[in-house]
Amino acid sequence: MDAVLDIYASQPFWIWLAVGVLLLAVEAALSTEWLLWPAVAAGVVAVLTAVGLDIGFVGEVGLFAVLTVVSTLFSRRLIQRVNPDDKPDVNDREARLIGQKARVVEPFVDGRGRVFVSGAEWAAEIDGDGPPVGDSVIVEASLGSGLKVRAI
Repeated sequence: MDAVLDIYASQPFWIWLAVGVLLLAVEAALSTEWLLWPAVAAGVVAVLTAVGLDIGFVGEVGLFAVLTVVSTLFSRRLIQRVNPDDKPDVNDREARLIGQKARVVEPFVDGRGRVFVSGAEWAAEIDGDGPPVGDSVIVEASLGSGLKVRAI
């Protein structure tokens, strides 16, 4: 522990750089997207201490905390602006269908029928009387091999 304190006393840059690299390594291993910004904040504090910022350990920890919060909040806003549609995974076809319009291609009998959506025909369930063939419905949920729909 004395060695770490000696390194910090002479070169706090190395301690903050090590913290940043450690956080970045954990982020790379786990892909949480939550540790990237604390790693960046530790890197910024490391650079500031390397150029001569001398605010003491408590000040550096405070700066690290503020930078972490600001960069995390900014990143969430940036991601929402760049990707405003909080769509499901591209590979989850059924989840991508939710909210889309579908066309009835086979009449609903006892709440079951068929719809055409996104280039494919699907078995569908509806509560109550279904609309006639050719009308549109909205996909509400995926039921495994079929879809739950509602009339427009």
